[in-house]
Amino acid sequence: MVAGRPLGLVLFFIALRPGSAAPPGEPGQEGQCVRCCDPARSPESRRGSPSPLYPTPHVYPHINITILKGDKGERGDRGSNGKVGKEGAMGLRGPSGAKGDRGYAGMPGGPNKQQYSAFSVGRKKGLHSSDYYQTLVFDTTFVNLHGHFNMFKGKFYCYVPGVYYFNLNIHTWNFKETYLHIMKNDQDMAICYAQPSDRSIMQSQSIMLELQHNDEVWVRLYKRERENAVYSDDVDTYVTFNGYLIKASLD
Repeated sequence: MVAGRPLGLVLFFIALRPGSAAPPGEPGQEGQCVRCCDPARSPESRRGSPSPLYPTPHVYPHINITILKGDKGERGDRGSNGKVGKEGAMGLRGPSGAKGDRGYAGMPGGPNKQQYSAFSVGRKKGLHSSDYYQTLVFDTTFVNLHGHFNMFKGKFYCYVPGVYYFNLNIHTWNFKETYLHIMKNDQDMAICYAQPSDRSIMQSQSIMLELQHNDEVWVRLYKRERENAVYSDDVDTYVTFNGYLIKASLD
């Protein structure tokens, strides 16, 4: 009867027999259930390296750092200063502060070192020039600080170097020429002049001069072809000459 059964049934029976031998080249796994459709056990994989049926998982340890944190350590030393940064923009002006307390009085100052020099003189007598050059002298003193103006010579002597202001006032004589110079040493610096006229008038001249020590300032009459004269009388003072220091030199 076996000969009468189909050949396929016989082969299937043999494959399902318990205790059948393992395929050649593979260790026997007697009694183990194998899935025929598992790709890892396909005939192609069985021909390769003897890897297990399922890959073995890798185990990675995980440590909880929070439970291993120690106590707070001591504070370290201060580090060196860093480089200076760029200058920032200028800020807005702040509000004004409160008024401070009044300060203490200072030490007493020394004596006043400011220097003065001034004079004002006049003449009450008329004068006719008899020489070509004649010094105009004065007979009345209004101010002569420290005696810097010499009344006998009619000259101011500089004892305080600096810048001075001078002024000359005269009264002309009818029908006579009036010709005078304000002199610095031997140099004429300014003129005071009036032509002959039937009317007498007041004439004035002013000048500023920078003087050094021992410089002289005075008034000179100058006679030409005509008679030169200045008018005055015993009652009133018609002729005056004034000068004073404006600013002393630093030296």
